[in-house]
Amino acid sequence: MKLFAQPKELLILNKLSRLLAEQGIRAYLVGGCVRDTLLARDTVDIDIAVEADALEVAPRVATALGGRYVLLDEVNRVGRVILAMEGATEGQWKLDFTTVKGNIEQDLAQRDFTIDAMAVNLGELAEDYTAIQLIDPFDGWGDLHRGVIRAVSPTAFESDAVRLLRAVRLAGELGFSLDTQTEALIQRYCNLIASVAGERIREELLRLLAIPQSKLLPYLDELGLLTAMIPELNQLKGVKQPKEHFWDVFNHSIKTVVAVDFLLRQGGWEYATEEVLAVVPWSAALAHYFELEVSSGSTRRSLLKLAALLHDIAKPQAKAIDEGGRMRFLGHAKEGAAIAVNILERLRFSGKEVRLVEAMVRYHLRPGQMGLNELPSRRAIYRYFRDTGEAGFDVLFLSLADHLATRGPRLNPAQWQEHAQMVEYVLAQRFEQESFVPPKLVDGHDLINIFGMSPGPKIGQLLEAVREAQAAGELTSRQEALAYVRERLATEAV
Repeated sequence: MKLFAQPKELLILNKLSRLLAEQGIRAYLVGGCVRDTLLARDTVDIDIAVEADALEVAPRVATALGGRYVLLDEVNRVGRVILAMEGATEGQWKLDFTTVKGNIEQDLAQRDFTIDAMAVNLGELAEDYTAIQLIDPFDGWGDLHRGVIRAVSPTAFESDAVRLLRAVRLAGELGFSLDTQTEALIQRYCNLIASVAGERIREELLRLLAIPQSKLLPYLDELGLLTAMIPELNQLKGVKQPKEHFWDVFNHSIKTVVAVDFLLRQGGWEYATEEVLAVVPWSAALAHYFELEVSSGSTRRSLLKLAALLHDIAKPQAKAIDEGGRMRFLGHAKEGAAIAVNILERLRFSGKEVRLVEAMVRYHLRPGQMGLNELPSRRAIYRYFRDTGEAGFDVLFLSLADHLATRGPRLNPAQWQEHAQMVEYVLAQRFEQESFVPPKLVDGHDLINIFGMSPGPKIGQLLEAVREAQAAGELTSRQEALAYVRERLATEAV
């Protein structure tokens, strides 16, 4: 088999192949880079296997090509070289160097899937791009054509359990299916995922969440991976909800993630027409907002989907029947936020990621409480964004997704339109507030000098009350603010 194309993404390899040849080092282009080249997919991550000590080769390459060297794994001898892309104002190549284990065929035999167990002799790139021999001992090329993810060996998942998630993620990203035997192996070894380091699960989970979710999460559950990865989800299965809900808690949670994709224009919703989506506020600014990176590998969109998956995580323990026979889940949002924090910390999410998801789960009911049968007041909107902080926009869209996943095929168009209009109004009010910064009417020095107050938390509470009244349009001048403070102090003194 031959590679016939000269992909622009791999031009850097011309320099690399000549450099290593001058040093007498045999090297191979391996793994995902070969796969993506054959699929005509862009790639900036290039894996190089060298018949030498990779930790000695990589620093020399970095120096010769003007890049930066990063030690990735001293035990397994993996080093990275980061190079700026030529002619680009931004963007980097990431060249990961590993040491060939045995010969190249033996090295490929230890890799995960056949489509990643292909290689090209890097030395051939210096000669002729049109006559490059593909080293393919496990018919990865055939599996690419068949659209199949197949494990190289029956021990692939025992060797590295993160491959359990990676198999499903690759299938989702490429639109492939799992080989039957590989699928059976995943079901057999699914519980091994619990032994994988949290940060490695986090990386795969975020990449899974980047894929439209119509069938992916149910498939992860079918394979046993979803609850093996997040055991807390298992208790949601079969937990019934009030008649307003079409699904039990577990399936409702899955459907909420799918609904997020629909609302963010990333996927479909089989229970609604385009008219349902048309009333939901959307703009280039919102599209940009949800694609913003929060931390390495995560975006606002992926964290919103994670919050959607976890937003009712505490419903089983909060479930109760009141005196009137009504099913209630009192306190489940607050308790769920604490559980979500534990899950994300276990999976080594960053502090900022944890805080955002915690706020989304904690306040996911709040939009529905801002206005009953009418648009919320300016005071209610101020309090909402004060409490939700950086997660304010995200919570609004989570509330819409929650609504869709509650009603399912029984969606009431009038109620949905009312909910969407409320969200649009709150967003508009927020954008208006952000474009106009009102003057500060009083500060802490005023409360001390004019009213003789002593420094302490009481000053902060009064200033917040003034800001809230100002946001509600009740105070517009310094004189009104001082009179408001005087009245508050007099009332509290009675």
